[in-house]
Amino acid sequence: MKSGSVVEALAALAQPTRLAIFRLLVVCGPEGMAAGQLAEKLCVSPANMSHHFKTLSHAGLIVSRQDGRFVYYTANFSVMNGMLAYLTENCCAGNPDGCSVPDNASLKCN
Repeated sequence: MKSGSVVEALAALAQPTRLAIFRLLVVCGPEGMAAGQLAEKLCVSPANMSHHFKTLSHAGLIVSRQDGRFVYYTANFSVMNGMLAYLTENCCAGNPDGCSVPDNASLKCN
């Protein structure tokens, strides 16, 4: 992943609502969640959510799909993993055994 793309993705996530949207979509996995459900779970108006969806989509962090009258959003895991790989490329001086990631299961999809 190129540094410009990483900067754009990090900039998109540098806002509390967008970060919450993305984290919730990561928990939901490949099935994602309907836009209305996301707005309801996060107590954000649909008009406000639209702006956040646009920013996250433009950064490549989420993708949408139409299913009837509903729009479902899903985290773009390849972009997320590319960003993480870029950020951790030289972690612990190239010794990944020294790195650990905390377990965090505080977000629920349902």
